Amino acid sequence: MAEQTNDTNEQEKQFSIQKVYTKDLSFETPNAPKIFRDKWEPAVDFNLGTNVNKLEDTVFEVTLTVTITVKSLDVTAYLVEVNQAGIFTMDNFSEQELGPMLGSFCPNILFPYAREVVSDLVAKGGFPQLLLAPVNFDALYSQHLQQLQQQPTGPNSIN
Repeated sequence: MAEQTNDTNEQEKQFSIQKVYTKDLSFETPNAPKIFRDKWEPAVDFNLGTNVNKLEDTVFEVTLTVTITVKSLDVTAYLVEVNQAGIFTMDNFSEQELGPMLGSFCPNILFPYAREVVSDLVAKGGFPQLLLAPVNFDALYSQHLQQLQQQPTGPNSIN
């Protein structure tokens, strides 16, 4: 009888993608048309962020935010912001396993979609194609955990 209990407690982990979608996007060319006539010497500022929203016990919305500002000769050429989201089902994962799944695995799935949206927006905006380099989300998640561990905790800490 004890063996039956162990079998039911160790249920198989299940992961599925319900939906991948562009939640929000923005493209601005604040210095057009002048920027198209100036010498093109781009400097790219690239930022990433993630947000997790629990929809149900085992269903999560993960949103990857990609923000890019490109300047040429210290003049803003364009700004792109893409919120690429997905709805993921994760069943039978422990709390310790959910962190890496939501903080690394899911953003890794979303990034190629966001990369494509950025590339298309930039090209349609009249600029040379911008291909974002791959991102190591495992390393970013690990850095995030290290930063959390270094933050002071207690009655005098600010959260």
